[in-house]
Amino acid sequence: MGAERHRPLADLARPPLVALGLFLVAVLGGCGGGGNTASTRGTAALSRAGGGGTLVYTLPALPNDLDPLAASSRDARLVTRQIHEPLVASLAGPYDDSSRRPGLAQSIHPSPNQTIWTLRLRDGVSFTDGTLFSASAVLANARRWQSLAAGRELLPSLFAVDAPRPDVVRFFFNRPTPDLPRRLSSPQLGIVAPESLKPASGESARVAGGGIGTGPFEPTRTVTGELVLTRNPSWWGTPLGLGPALDSIDFRGVSGAAERIALLRGGQAQVAGSIPDTDLDAIAADPLLTSIPGGIGMERSVRGIDSTEPISFSSVWLTTIRPG
Repeated sequence: MGAERHRPLADLARPPLVALGLFLVAVLGGCGGGGNTASTRGTAALSRAGGGGTLVYTLPALPNDLDPLAASSRDARLVTRQIHEPLVASLAGPYDDSSRRPGLAQSIHPSPNQTIWTLRLRDGVSFTDGTLFSASAVLANARRWQSLAAGRELLPSLFAVDAPRPDVVRFFFNRPTPDLPRRLSSPQLGIVAPESLKPASGESARVAGGGIGTGPFEPTRTVTGELVLTRNPSWWGTPLGLGPALDSIDFRGVSGAAERIALLRGGQAQVAGSIPDTDLDAIAADPLLTSIPGGIGMERSVRGIDSTEPISFSSVWLTTIRPG
């Protein structure tokens, strides 16, 4: 693949020039990369949140609700991940920032036999309803994971979680669990505000009035076929230069792939998710649409759009590929 050139997110106000098929890699995997944006924009400018306008992202269907544990499809997990952060993440800022920072868990360490894992939590984090994130919030979520089938499937040998300090939690397993960091990075294990769990004990709880998380975005408008997420002004990652680069994301449910592609071509959308390979091949000759095979992580360009699985994604005016 040739070198990449990044355009400012402020260009989101212009008609689209490139738009289809970039595959997003895992948020933990990240991606290096060579854009020249850093040489043309000051560090202070790159660290500012917002200013990138609204990204219109079309999907075959919107999730039925914003409960991360109920997000069974990759499209649903993409949406809920913007609101509810998992404990384990490795985050980079927008505009090809190569530095990495941990997420809600500052560190995670196993016991010698890998049956007990200790997590030290980030301080200064709040949910969008203003309540503080702490070990007690993790305990409430863990009780829910243990009591619901989807949670037990993701953490099958978990039998206890405790909090020896407000900033420390321990996960106890009945057998070695060497891949716990990977498991705790799942968007389905996104942390929800305990106040939104019904019943409040967390046992068998479902999210009531979803959308209260610690993530870079929060839901502000929901109508039939449309969900608008707006930048969370109190997100803990913003002072660290993590963005988000966008002011809002407008997720729209558009069932047909042809219709999603038509919105790209007409300038009404910048991303078309879940485009079948046959359609990608059919539009390869379109000079206004760019199809890029897997291996590029969008997290380095737009903070807040990420997923733990490859998804079809457009280059949304942020990256153009030089031939050769």
